[in-house]
Amino acid sequence: MSARPSPGPPHPQPRPSTARLASADRAARVRFRRAVALMLMTLLLPGSAQLVAGDKRVGRIALRVWMALLATGLLTAVAVLIHRELVFTLAANVALLGVLRLLLVALALGWAALFVDAWRLGQPLSLQQRQRLAAVGLNGFLSFAVAGTLLFGAHLVAVQRDFIVTMFGTGDATGAHDGRFNVLLLGGDSGAGRWGLRPDSMTIASIDARTGRTVLIGLPRNMENFPFAAGSVMDKQFPHGFDCTGCYLNGVSTWAGDHTDLFPHSKAPGVDATIMAIEGITDLKINYWAMVNLEGFKGLVDAVGGVTLNVRQPIPVGGLGSDVTGYLKPGVRKLNGFQTLWFARARDGSDDYSRMARQKCVMGAMLQQISPQTAVANFEKIAKASSEMISTDLPRSEVDNFVSLALKAKSEPIATVSLVPPMIDTANPDMKVIRRAVDQAIEQSEHPDSDKSSHGKRKLKRQVVTGGSIGSRDNGYAANQSQNLATSC
Repeated sequence: MSARPSPGPPHPQPRPSTARLASADRAARVRFRRAVALMLMTLLLPGSAQLVAGDKRVGRIALRVWMALLATGLLTAVAVLIHRELVFTLAANVALLGVLRLLLVALALGWAALFVDAWRLGQPLSLQQRQRLAAVGLNGFLSFAVAGTLLFGAHLVAVQRDFIVTMFGTGDATGAHDGRFNVLLLGGDSGAGRWGLRPDSMTIASIDARTGRTVLIGLPRNMENFPFAAGSVMDKQFPHGFDCTGCYLNGVSTWAGDHTDLFPHSKAPGVDATIMAIEGITDLKINYWAMVNLEGFKGLVDAVGGVTLNVRQPIPVGGLGSDVTGYLKPGVRKLNGFQTLWFARARDGSDDYSRMARQKCVMGAMLQQISPQTAVANFEKIAKASSEMISTDLPRSEVDNFVSLALKAKSEPIATVSLVPPMIDTANPDMKVIRRAVDQAIEQSEHPDSDKSSHGKRKLKRQVVTGGSIGSRDNGYAANQSQNLATSC
């Protein structure tokens, strides 16, 4: 009979050796580094992770798409460096913007999918728990960072496309007249239910089509007894000029709005009639117009972070039929939208012509101070504010040309001439004097070295300030008659 083993404790299991533990740990670290490397490869070269460790067909497609995009981007960058205006042409092409938006969305989704696949190729289940969590966190961060950036880019492209579609027209472009583009800028009366019907301010921006050098020609809203462009609808209605009782230049728009049957094919009878008047007064052919809602102007100033202006006297906030609630303090100050609006339109204690001078100072300051960097950094705010405050017939095909001219104008002095007292009697304006003044202002702007007179400098020596503007009604305001607006403000 065989002996039975005596009962006792079980034999202890053999413990893994230190060498085996170290080997397993090294293997885990290698797998973790491999997983991280696959994700970083996907960040730098989308598709490369699949090419070395996964579906090579997917990897080749992704890499080819990525290389094609890089080549397109590089060629575009070189073309923009050679021809700077190209960037504005591309930014105003509605069809291209639509394609670019879809491309960015597709790229975001495709890249995120490649990150997820790279995580799968890293065999996360074979990693230690701590390494697995780190891999998940890194993959999630990279996926959301890349996809989020691309989707935000798609959003900005959509904003730009909507801005172009909403803001600009689809009409035909018109060529320069005598080498200049003449754009009528109208400040719309923003009274309830009627903004745009009665222009509160009227300025022609006459722009040299080659250099961007600009002359601002201001017209007073209270001008009377003026002619209309020969052969126009308004000329036929008023062959002897706008000589009815109480008929002022800013009332032309209202008159046309009451007689829309005379403008059967017009989308903006009031603006068209006003253009007929201004062409008759100045003998300039207007290319395009832009109507600015003065209340909405606040949003644009706020969108660019304010504008710096020289407040020469306390400027009332309020008035214009309501109580004055405060004053803008004197000094060189950065004003927000609300303050800039009142700087431009305050009339309490001053006159229309002082206000016209201040408005030109605002125009000049915004042109000089809004840099491309500011525009890019605040693009979405600017686009929203602009679409709410501006109506224009400038066609989309001309946006790139005018942006390029605006950039050129930043480095050039802005000249001004205003058809106001003491040069012009607004009740009985002399058309010959007006047209001669306009022609001289444009000639001096195009050939600044040919005129050696001290006319502009003489105005700057005045110490009198009226309504916040250098000068007076009887002697003229410097900003209304200047060869360099910046020095007159």
